[in-house]
Amino acid sequence: MRNRNALGWMLTTPYLFFTGIFFSYPFVWSFILLFHKGSIVSRKMEFVGLSNLQKALQSPKVLAAFMFTYKFMLIFIPAVVLSSLFIALLINSLKRGKTFFSLGFFLPYVSSGVAMSIIVRGLLSWTSPLSGAIRFVFGRTPDWFGEPFLAVLIIALMVAWKHSGYYALIFLAGLQSIPKEYYEVAKIDGAKPLTRLWNITIPMLYPAFSTILILAVGVSFQIFAEPLMLTGGGPHYATHTWQLEIYFQAFEFGNLGYGTTIAVFDAVVTFLTVLVFKRIMQIWGKKYGWI
Repeated sequence: MRNRNALGWMLTTPYLFFTGIFFSYPFVWSFILLFHKGSIVSRKMEFVGLSNLQKALQSPKVLAAFMFTYKFMLIFIPAVVLSSLFIALLINSLKRGKTFFSLGFFLPYVSSGVAMSIIVRGLLSWTSPLSGAIRFVFGRTPDWFGEPFLAVLIIALMVAWKHSGYYALIFLAGLQSIPKEYYEVAKIDGAKPLTRLWNITIPMLYPAFSTILILAVGVSFQIFAEPLMLTGGGPHYATHTWQLEIYFQAFEFGNLGYGTTIAVFDAVVTFLTVLVFKRIMQIWGKKYGWI
């Protein structure tokens, strides 16, 4: 028994050290920084009480990040869920080459966000063939990154394209776990493909939908590279994200305490949003007996 306990401690000790160094210590230190003012390059810290919290609550940039996140979610979540479900259904219907096409759709997910942003900026530049064709047909080119709605739309669709392959694999795993007998019985009863999709496939994919929805909410609060490269948070803070504000305050302006305060706000808002979406999914799950 002692040998088993010793073996257990030996196997878990590296993880405990990792957690203590890279999670517990930063977690505690972040709450200390909430009440202090200081630079990232200076060891001097000044206690400011609730000043950082008050400043963050009154900041128009924090409000802009809050508003952008939910505008982004309104476009990103439907786009990524529908596109990934379509990809999964398409791959699942193939008789051969499922692994090859799954890998092909997954590649954008492991691609660099910076590289993708550079490509998108080039595709939508004034001199690009696409902009030239639009000018030829309509007489003018949209200001892709100068119009607030278009800027949010482009970033949301680009991030949706990046993640759709990954989420499609989750849907694909769910599709392959649905018993084929359900579809055979439905066919015998004369159910059409859309009826089978709505009454069998969608309800049976509840675990996949729940997982993807929570992941998508998390992504919405973590956007950084795309707006940084494409718009810098503009125009007029229309694409200003939580991560951009944290980066600018903590690393560009050196306000480490204030940047940490915004990060804590981001974590709290993310947690509350996830709880809301989780509750919505639980209501849907109860309808089909999943909960």
